Amino acid sequence: MKKRLMSLMLVVGLVATTVLSGCSGASKSSVTNKDEINVCLGSEPQTLDPALNSAVDSGTVLAHLFSGLAKWEQDDSGKAVLVADAAEELVDGVENADGTVTYTYTLKDGLTWSDGVAVTAKDFEFAWNRAASVALAADYGYMFDVIDGYDEVWADDATGSEKLNVKATDDKTLVVTLSNAVPYWNELLAFPCYYPVREDVVANESWATDPSTYVSNGAYTLTGWNHNSLITVTKNDNYIDASEVTMKTINFYLSDDANNQLTNFQNGSWQLIDDVPTNEIENLKKNYADEFVVAGQLGTYYVCWNINEELLPSTSTLTGTEKTEAEAEIRNAFSLLLDRNYIVEGIAQGGQVPASSFVAMGITEADGSEFYQNAGDSDSYDGYFDTSSDAYADNCAAAVETLKKYYTYDESTKKFTDVPTLTYLYNTSEGHKAIGEYVQSTLANYGVNIQLENQEWATFLTTRKSGDYSIARNGWLADYNDPITFLDMWTTASGNNDIQYGKGDNADVHAYSIDLTSYGYDLNVTNGTWAETYDKLISIIKSCTDDTVRYELMHKAEDMLMSTGCITPLYFYTDLYMVNDQVEGFFSTPLGFKYFMYVTYAD
Repeated sequence: MKKRLMSLMLVVGLVATTVLSGCSGASKSSVTNKDEINVCLGSEPQTLDPALNSAVDSGTVLAHLFSGLAKWEQDDSGKAVLVADAAEELVDGVENADGTVTYTYTLKDGLTWSDGVAVTAKDFEFAWNRAASVALAADYGYMFDVIDGYDEVWADDATGSEKLNVKATDDKTLVVTLSNAVPYWNELLAFPCYYPVREDVVANESWATDPSTYVSNGAYTLTGWNHNSLITVTKNDNYIDASEVTMKTINFYLSDDANNQLTNFQNGSWQLIDDVPTNEIENLKKNYADEFVVAGQLGTYYVCWNINEELLPSTSTLTGTEKTEAEAEIRNAFSLLLDRNYIVEGIAQGGQVPASSFVAMGITEADGSEFYQNAGDSDSYDGYFDTSSDAYADNCAAAVETLKKYYTYDESTKKFTDVPTLTYLYNTSEGHKAIGEYVQSTLANYGVNIQLENQEWATFLTTRKSGDYSIARNGWLADYNDPITFLDMWTTASGNNDIQYGKGDNADVHAYSIDLTSYGYDLNVTNGTWAETYDKLISIIKSCTDDTVRYELMHKAEDMLMSTGCITPLYFYTDLYMVNDQVEGFFSTPLGFKYFMYVTYAD
C-alpha cells in the first residue's frame, strides 16, 4: 500500500505496537475531553471509497468506518492477529476436485449499515465485483485475481457481464471460490478493498465525498469532513461490537506540515501525529522518550523511474532491445551512486536499514528465512548490490565506468556532459524533500541535472499514476505478509504500476526473457514483451501451490524487476510517530494501519 510519510529501527515480524501511559520528558497540556482523540496521519485523502483507496493513512480511516469479514486485533502478547469481524468465524476452505477452493461464510446477526439498513451477504458480493470490475478500474482491482472468475472478467473478449465466483446464497451466507489455495487469503479479507459497500449508495458517484451521503457499516460513522482540514468519525452505537469500542469520537486532522503537526502535539491539541521534522528527531528522542515511538513496518522506501523516460543522449543511435538494456544499465548505475548509509544516518536518523532489494525486510520465505537475504546471486552480501559503507567507493567507480559507455565524460571535471535533465517528483514532506535534495546534489557531482518538483498528496498520486514524471519518490508497505504483495503490483494492468511497465512505448518493447520449463511450466520466452513474460510469471506464481517452487519463482520475479533498474530501493521502512502518554489501548501493525477504537486515557 502506498506510503505517504517518512518513517523511522525495524522490528521484524507482524507485531502490533501498543502505547501505554508513561512519563514524558517534556511538559504539555493534559487531555481534558476524554471522549475524543485528535490525531493527524496526513493531508487530504485522495478518496474514502474503500474500493478506490490505495493509501495507508486513508486506509486507517476506512478501518474505523467499515467492517469486513475479518479485521486485525491485538492479542495479549502484543501480536497483531486476524479475527472474524462481520463473519461469525474465519472458516477453512474446502478443496474441490478441480483444485479450486471454496469458502462459506455466515454473517453475524444484527449487522446494519449506518443508515439502519441491514447488511447482507449480497452487499459483499456486489462490493467485490465492483472493486474487481473493468468499469471501476481500481488500483487494487488485481487483489481479486485469486478468486475464480477474475480472468474472465478481465479477458479481452469480456462482455461486461462476467462476475467473480462469489455468491450470496441468502442474506447471511456468502460463498466464494478461489482458483486455488491462497496462503494469505484471510489477510485479504481484512484489507480495505474487500470491505462491503451498498449498491444503491454507490450509485451516487460522489457518495464518498460528503458525510450526508456516506454510508458505512463499521465501528464509526463519518459525521464531519471539512476538506483539507478535518475528518470526524463518531462511534456507531449500532455496530455489532459497539460494547468493545471505548473512544466516542476520532478527529482526523489533515496536514502534511511536519512543523504544524509537532506544534499541535506539543501544545496538547493533538494526541497522535504521524510525522515530525527531521531536524527535531534527536531532540524528540531525548525530550519525549515515552511518546516518540519507533516501530517495525514491512515496507520499502524507494525511487521509481518511469520506464518510458528517455535517458540516452540525443546523439545516441541505440534502438529496440539495445536501447532498453542500455537504459536499464544506466538506471542501475545511478542507483549505485547513492549512499544509503548517509540517507538513513544523516537524513532520516531513525534506525532504518539500507535496502538493496525491493521486497522488504521482515517478509519471510516458506522456511522462515528472510526473503531479502536470499535475493540476488551474491555470496558476500544480501540483495542486488552491496550497501555497506566500505563498498560505496567501489560502487561509485563501477557506476561511472558503466555510464561512460553511454555518455560523454570530461576527465578534467570528472563529470558527464550530455545526460538529459531529469525531474524528481515528491509529495509534500520535509523528509521527502531532504532525500530529493540529496539525490539532486549527489548526481550533480557527476554532471547530472536533477530538478525537484513538489506536489500535494492527491495531485502527486495522480501524476505518478499517469506516468507524467521522470523520477519519483515512492514507498510501499506490505498489504499482507507475503512477498507477492511487492511483486504483483507491477503487472501491466495493475493500478499501482506507476513505473508504467508494459504501458505506453514499453508495451511494444521485446526485451524480456523468462524460462520456467525446468519447473514444469510451459513458459519459455526470449525477447518478449512485459505482458508476455512478467505478467505470465506472476499468474503462474499465483496458481502455484508448491511453496518451495512458489518462492523460487517470486525471486525470479524480483530479479526481473531489479534488472530493469526502474526500482531504486533506499531503505527498509520503520514507523515513526508521536503519541500522548495518557493514551492507552492504541495499537498499530507493521502493515501501517493504526487503531484508535479501543483508546482510553489514563488519569
